[in-house]
Amino acid sequence: MGLTMRSGLTTGNAAFLTCVGSPSQVGRAGLLLDSIRAFGGRLRDRPFWVVEADPEGAPCGALADVGAAVVPLSVPSSIDGYLFARKVTACARAEELAAGSVETLIWLIPECLILKPPALLELSPAADVAVRPVHIRNVGLPTGEEPDAFWRGVFATVGEPPGSFTVESFIEGVRIRPYFNSAVFSVRPELGLMRTWLEAFETLVTDEAFQEEACGDERHRVFLHQAVLSALIATSLERARIRELPPDYGYPYNLHGSVPAGRRAAALGDTVCAIYEERSVDPREIDDIEIREPLRSWLVARTAKGEA
Repeated sequence: MGLTMRSGLTTGNAAFLTCVGSPSQVGRAGLLLDSIRAFGGRLRDRPFWVVEADPEGAPCGALADVGAAVVPLSVPSSIDGYLFARKVTACARAEELAAGSVETLIWLIPECLILKPPALLELSPAADVAVRPVHIRNVGLPTGEEPDAFWRGVFATVGEPPGSFTVESFIEGVRIRPYFNSAVFSVRPELGLMRTWLEAFETLVTDEAFQEEACGDERHRVFLHQAVLSALIATSLERARIRELPPDYGYPYNLHGSVPAGRRAAALGDTVCAIYEERSVDPREIDDIEIREPLRSWLVARTAKGEA
């Protein structure tokens, strides 16, 4: 597909990937990169790829200046404008670029911080993906319930996981059919899962009957990409090769107040990576979770510079 990059591509065992589509995400991606370099342990110096979704409105030259490799994005016209089409396309394009040169492709949304070495995101020979179950059930299918029109369409496109395969939503503790969070995960590029994800997503987005029957509301359109990815992972791979990440990977700091007390992180720095969508990470504005030193000073310095 003729991908080019605006800075040098360094190959290796793992590469981090994010996608930037707004001016605010440029700063957040910079903060994410800083957090990887500061707290990423043996993965701290791995390549950091930024897929540039809006070169006019949110150019990523400043990220290239601090070591990110910037990848241009071209979304297929058939899905351009659909919710999260940029994200799915970005993962597929990066996977194509990574195949044969990178063993683990680590996807992180820009609104994420690495706070401890994310060792479990680097895939071992025994694992093909690393994922977390969803935080809340949302459109997830409870065990024992028949698939509705939404899940029937997803299963018809990518396959239906066995009924014995279930996961537990983090906040409610509800058992549901395989449904994974897509803010933080890693995959083996050689398997082509991201490209298959794009193909299946495009199939369902362009299926007018499915869209009318199953995606008539925004909630199902928002989470279609996540449902397709979940079913694809659960049907394409042996269950033993799916690494289920623990709760401190992709901890939902953005939903911290809803997390049951027994599952709630005591301090932000106790998590490996934290998702902060629509929340400040300026310690001077936070009163519901402890932020200890040296993380506190590190965050104050960077938020003062306007990185998030």
